[in-house]
Amino acid sequence: MSHTAEWKVRLHLFEEEGTTKARVVLDTGTTSLTGHGAAHRNPADTDTPEIGDELAAGRALHDLARQLVDTAERDVVAMEPATARREAPSPLGWPL
Repeated sequence: MSHTAEWKVRLHLFEEEGTTKARVVLDTGTTSLTGHGAAHRNPADTDTPEIGDELAAGRALHDLARQLVDTAERDVVAMEPATARREAPSPLGWPL
């Protein structure tokens, strides 16, 4: 079975009083998920916006990744027959 899809990701970064905040929005065409991340600069540290951007963006992407894995796990479980869900949980067929 061949499958092709294009998902759109938008990453928004902004800084407020030494804190860089990131929001990443994934649009699959049928679903939208939003991840959030932040990086806090110690006032004694050199002001290097790139580092705050990298940390906040990485944390937002990590949050988004966790949400995607959680969604996939729920979808796999939902596809199991109801009788299988009542018995002892079987290992999922997809490595997660």
